Amino acid sequence: MTPGPILALVPPSTPGIPPETPLLGLPLARRTALGAARAGFSGVEVVRAPEALQSALAGTAVQPVGDATPGSVRLPWNVVVHIKDLKRLAAGKSPVGVTVANAQDLREAERHLLRGLIKDEEGFMSKHFDRTISLAVTRHLAGTRITPNQMTLLAVGIGVAGAPFFLSMRPSVQIWGGILFLFHSIIDGCDGELARLKFQESRYGGVLDFWGDNVVHAAVFGCMALGLWFATGRPWTLWCGVSAVVFTGISAWYVYRRTMMGPKEGPLYTSVAMEGETKLSKVADAVSRRDFIYLILIMSAFGVADWFVVSSAVIIPIYFLVLLVVAWNDRRVARSHS
Repeated sequence: MTPGPILALVPPSTPGIPPETPLLGLPLARRTALGAARAGFSGVEVVRAPEALQSALAGTAVQPVGDATPGSVRLPWNVVVHIKDLKRLAAGKSPVGVTVANAQDLREAERHLLRGLIKDEEGFMSKHFDRTISLAVTRHLAGTRITPNQMTLLAVGIGVAGAPFFLSMRPSVQIWGGILFLFHSIIDGCDGELARLKFQESRYGGVLDFWGDNVVHAAVFGCMALGLWFATGRPWTLWCGVSAVVFTGISAWYVYRRTMMGPKEGPLYTSVAMEGETKLSKVADAVSRRDFIYLILIMSAFGVADWFVVSSAVIIPIYFLVLLVVAWNDRRVARSHS
């Protein structure tokens, strides 16, 4: 593989905000230096760095130099960029960063970094509603010692705490289950945002987040089935719960084995497809997104959220079958390329 270019952080043409100024938990220049390696740069150097800047970059692989290496990609150290910008820069394109010349520019730089945390593959409601709230929370947490894994555990606790509210068919009770389930989903977005924003991603954190979500879903589906059984007395409602919970676990384990267990850089899980995206894998990805929580919230306002487990008892096994077909297609594509 051809090594990427060198990124040279150079003094800006006009003095502005010091590059060691904290922004969302990290100094300006340190954020750029940490993101450069993930964006494809083979190295980072800082030109004529003052002592304060060198201290801010301590512990990174940045090399202080007197002059930029010929052929390096130059970027003023007061330009705030996220990884998407740096990837464009490494590919020879102009970045879309924010030049921070004064204190007013810091707020725009914050917005730019936070917008860069939104994933392209998210569902509509998650992207346009959940992220609005979770990014606001993340903005206030970025400068604290709260870790992504702590946020994951908080989100799991909220989701599990909401599950017992579905044991009742009363709207005044169920609505709290729907609200806590949605709140779980919103807070669960903060762990990944903090991890990407502060470069604290870890395999342990990705696994904790993945299985934490599935524990919450299993708890909610189980309580829905029990609530429906309490209300109707029909044994088949319990079997609906068994189907939803069991196939939630089986599907999660299958996705974990296929997409998360091997050595991998970047996010542990982004898609069920490994060898190439197909129409079927797109459908599977869409089904696995969290916009269904809004349907549960609406149903809970009328005291009928427990009936969601009936459809889940059918849809989740079908989802598992789709995963098997996607895996078969991935193997077929891999064999054709070998």
